Amino acid sequence: MPKAKKSGKRKKFNYNQDRKKLLKQSLKKYNPRIENNQIRNAWDSKKSMARNLQEMGLAFDPNRTLPLKKTSLLGKKDKVTKVPVGIVTKPYVINQLQEEADRPEIDSKTLSSDLIEYAQYMIREHLDDFKAMAMDEKNYYQDTPKQIKRKINEYKRCHPEHYSAFLASLTAELTDPPTDPPTMVQ
Repeated sequence: MPKAKKSGKRKKFNYNQDRKKLLKQSLKKYNPRIENNQIRNAWDSKKSMARNLQEMGLAFDPNRTLPLKKTSLLGKKDKVTKVPVGIVTKPYVINQLQEEADRPEIDSKTLSSDLIEYAQYMIREHLDDFKAMAMDEKNYYQDTPKQIKRKINEYKRCHPEHYSAFLASLTAELTDPPTDPPTMVQ
């Protein structure tokens, strides 16, 4: 039987390969970075993933963690899978994750100043008439009434204080008549 090619040759050292870089790449591949701070701090790299998660009280396999009723085809018996009981030695991880999940999320979305000015102009000129807004000459992008309504609602949602202040100033302008009537110059 013939030998494979190059099987009898002596191994040569490759000077063009960076061994340090290869080691870093392999470590990065087999030990990926854990994004969550609580889990990363409690992680023990000498233990398996299943063991680490079990010690933290987290599920490695949700199919084994949640008990499910399995009905047989004949309908005779309902089998309930047993939940493996593990000792949770790091319960602080679950507590920290729960605290983080309970914190309200801050809506950080903002709108551009151009879009705010556009929405304010449309409200100032047409109030709630979205069809008239669509026909307005400042509607450069030819937005439909629904698109304009969506933009105005987005403005209301992202900047509620700004919007309420704008409406207050707008109602003040509408209720107060001008003090000096315009005079005709001839």
